Amino acid sequence: MMQKNALRGQLALPELMKDLGALTSHIRVPSFPTALEDVLKNLCYFDTIIIVTYKKTLKPLLIHPSNPSEQSHSLRTYLNKAYLLDPLFNAIQQGISPGVYRLIDMAPDSFEETEYYQTCYRNFDLVDEINLLIELDKTTTCAVSLGRQKTVGSIRRTELNNLKNVFPMIEALIKQFWLTQSGEFVNREASSGPLKYALKSFAHGVLTTREQEILGLLLKGHSSKSIANELDISAGTVKVHRKNIHSKLNTSTQSEIFTLFLTHLDALDREKN
Repeated sequence: MMQKNALRGQLALPELMKDLGALTSHIRVPSFPTALEDVLKNLCYFDTIIIVTYKKTLKPLLIHPSNPSEQSHSLRTYLNKAYLLDPLFNAIQQGISPGVYRLIDMAPDSFEETEYYQTCYRNFDLVDEINLLIELDKTTTCAVSLGRQKTVGSIRRTELNNLKNVFPMIEALIKQFWLTQSGEFVNREASSGPLKYALKSFAHGVLTTREQEILGLLLKGHSSKSIANELDISAGTVKVHRKNIHSKLNTSTQSEIFTLFLTHLDALDREKN
């Protein structure tokens, strides 16, 4: 009932205080992520939730859900490889401020046309994604991602305002949770070597530096026009570069390039190990 009420209007203050009080009592115990999920359900409807920390040069660390049976193939692919092309990950790398954001507001103009979106994101069957971003320290950011499937529709303004109004308190509690419990999660994390230069090293020696730069933007979801604006070159020049990229990589579609990129990430992992 509370979850449906959140779709219609703002959560009553007494109920909110009760929820936040209960969440505070979980700061020092492993059940905090589950308790946080229960609080967020009363503020905004969502079908999926994942809590991930991003640290420079390391793969994302999944905090919630922690049960392997709840982790889909698409989620594992994202955490191991595809996150490098995710608008959320790249926004964090570029220094986005803490706050509440819709994925669509962070994504490049052609994001939904990318093979990454078609292969990974679309498998979650989401029509909208809302992210709460918390800076845990100078090198680590926590993202709480709430996904809404097509049957529900995009987030409503009231729900978005609910999240924005409560964000300062949620942010403070997550920071305290991380201070007391981060060791438990970090210790169980598998080896996750640096992949900082994955895009830069992809097709190195085959493509020119400019072609690699354009290829990286294409994989992330930028259109030729957006790439032209990013690099301050003409759209016609971008199209010539794209033609040359396909010729040198012996590809004809972005799907084939995406497959090559995933193979490249596998090779980096083997070199690391």
